[in-house]
Amino acid sequence: MSDLTKKTADATEPEPAETPAAPAAVDPRLLVREQGFAGYLDEFARRLRGGELGSLPVVVGLLVIAVVFQLKNSAFLSADSLANIGVYTSGLGIMAVGIVFVLLLGEIDLSVGSVAGVGAAVWAVLSVTHGVGDWLAVLLAVAAGAAIGTLHGFFFAKVGVPAFVVTLAGFLGWSGLQIWLMGKEGSINTPSGSVVENLTGYYFEDKAAAYGLALVAVLAYAGSLLWEARRRRAAALPSRPASEIALRTGVVAVLAFAVAYVLNEPAGARGLPLALVLFLAVLVLADFVVRRTSYGRQIFAVGGNAEAARRAGINVNRIRVTVFAVSGMLAAFGGLFIASLSGGATKNLGAGNTLMNVIAAAVIGGTSLFGGRGKIWSALLGMLVIQSIQQGLNLLGMASEIQYMITGAVLLAAVVIDSLSRRTQKTAGRT
Repeated sequence: MSDLTKKTADATEPEPAETPAAPAAVDPRLLVREQGFAGYLDEFARRLRGGELGSLPVVVGLLVIAVVFQLKNSAFLSADSLANIGVYTSGLGIMAVGIVFVLLLGEIDLSVGSVAGVGAAVWAVLSVTHGVGDWLAVLLAVAAGAAIGTLHGFFFAKVGVPAFVVTLAGFLGWSGLQIWLMGKEGSINTPSGSVVENLTGYYFEDKAAAYGLALVAVLAYAGSLLWEARRRRAAALPSRPASEIALRTGVVAVLAFAVAYVLNEPAGARGLPLALVLFLAVLVLADFVVRRTSYGRQIFAVGGNAEAARRAGINVNRIRVTVFAVSGMLAAFGGLFIASLSGGATKNLGAGNTLMNVIAAAVIGGTSLFGGRGKIWSALLGMLVIQSIQQGLNLLGMASEIQYMITGAVLLAAVVIDSLSRRTQKTAGRT
């Protein structure tokens, strides 16, 4: 066929009709925030069906615990009771924050009790026995915990020894070091007026402190919601409506100012405990690192799938070493709180049920034992559950063995819920 014939044939053939472009598929979950509260109700139902329970079980559990013990003993929600819960929660809660970091990797740290004991022993020997400045001794004690955690991370990440074995060996070895540091007497009392004594013994008696902290917390929370909404709108993404931001801020404000009122107003109230302030500061800082930094995102990536994270260019060994260093550092810091509560450092500090309570707090609060899922605030929620149970049973005059059994049952329930949740998500194709 000649070129002229081809051109004539092409000219007579009708041009194909243009096919309209298919609309881009939009995940309906991304539109939840634009649908208002109805959308959130649908999303909540979808999450329940898919096994994504989040912190719901522990929040409901806390409400049930508060109602039951308040009905049994009206002193449960008194100023003294809440202050005791806050103070006794702080030291173990700080240690639980470090465990949350480790659990996000899908690993475990069995040495935190011994590391807490070593931290307290280092501080006591340096400050009391050798006359080192109080603040310097505290810093060196925390640094010793970080060094121990780094050593654990090195053997785990670089040598390849399982974290369970490394930290179990640490549990035994650091206990020996703690006993050796404490010497023959086995205990060193906390000096009056020292930094460590004030960790749990100091209260802000001025009412402005509790109310001021509540106000700062509410403003910071509202500011974070507004900043996130503005950032999402700038990226053309669905953002929280103003009504939801107002509701969330209102709920936080009611809770924060209610706690401040109870700590301040009743007769005999001691005010805001310094220990609670320090615990909240650790929580906020750790939460920012985990949720708002690339380092935090890398922790989740390594915990979710280490090999995929490695192929994505993440230095998996560095993440593992630093996470165990954080765990050791916070364990030593928490050990100073325990020393403050017990009146000094002893060769048995950090023993007993310390390790179990710390791990239980992280798991009960909602951090998964399987890695890659959890929040820093799990440490607060879990410790509140454990300490609330202990405080309530103490008020009722229950024996310690009853407390252990109930705490163990709550821990088992949390792990069962986590396992069933993961199974449901896998069935729904969300993992």
